[in-house]
Amino acid sequence: MAVPSPLKACVAAGLFGWAALVMGHGNVTPQEVDTGSLPELGSEPLMENPFRAGNEHGDYNEEAIKIGESGYSGNCAACHGIQAQSGGLTPDLRELEEWDDEYFIGRVLNGTDRGMPSFKSNLDQNAIWAVKTYIESVKE
Repeated sequence: MAVPSPLKACVAAGLFGWAALVMGHGNVTPQEVDTGSLPELGSEPLMENPFRAGNEHGDYNEEAIKIGESGYSGNCAACHGIQAQSGGLTPDLRELEEWDDEYFIGRVLNGTDRGMPSFKSNLDQNAIWAVKTYIESVKE
């Protein structure tokens, strides 16, 4: 039985698209983030970015941006793009707002069922909030 060429092309395109989606997310190997110059935040997840200007540790904002840029480059950029500018396969993190803090920390700690790994055992809260502080800085 001969398979029509349009059907072959459709199946091939579908398989190619599926492979691109799977491979496009990347094989992320979490990179350590040195947060030694930031105050220790503890292990209980905070629901608001403490390094944002005006918040509890807002006086560390500039330092958190520097640390967060390094953390973002080593852990997030492969999937979410350079300077948080998504190529379209993953969310554009520049669209996150201040009220998305709880959503952000939950996603980073727990991952998603759509391919984002959990960073719970690799990044501490200081590193995660430093990354969020960096992301907020590239929006401007």
